[in-house]
Amino acid sequence: MKKATQASEAMQKIADMADAIRVAMVSAIDVGSHELTSRPMMALEIDDKASLWFFTKNATCLALALDRINVSFADTHNASYVSFAGRGAIVRDKAKIKALWSPMAKPWFPEGEDDPTLVLLRVDTESAEYWDSSSSKVVRLMAIAASAVAGEPIGMGTHKRITNPTVSA
Repeated sequence: MKKATQASEAMQKIADMADAIRVAMVSAIDVGSHELTSRPMMALEIDDKASLWFFTKNATCLALALDRINVSFADTHNASYVSFAGRGAIVRDKAKIKALWSPMAKPWFPEGEDDPTLVLLRVDTESAEYWDSSSSKVVRLMAIAASAVAGEPIGMGTHKRITNPTVSA
């Protein structure tokens, strides 16, 4: 994933965590069924405003309510989780598509970067959260056991919620 320097140390940590995971579950409301729907998508870039960029098909975006989107990354092996909340936009910028294009996208877009169904989904991050445990799996299991005995979380890592400083109030 392409990753720009972020506006704050906290947003940089979240960008770094997402970059290490790369595949996200992107969730939004389906405009037809009004159901919450999620799909795995490969993050292509996180820009300097903490916007996430994905390739998708135009019809997919048109079927979603883009005003509220959640993008979640999970690395269960390392107990590292990131969640972005924001608004989506369909972007048809050919130069941006070319800049983000990779042959890995060809199975979904057989005509390459000129595929007429190809658009970008940009998710403008309003806030984000992370849960991170830098401890080993054994230490995490001991923390779970201690938490069960104590009846409250003990040594379970770091959780933080961040408002994106680049979003205007």
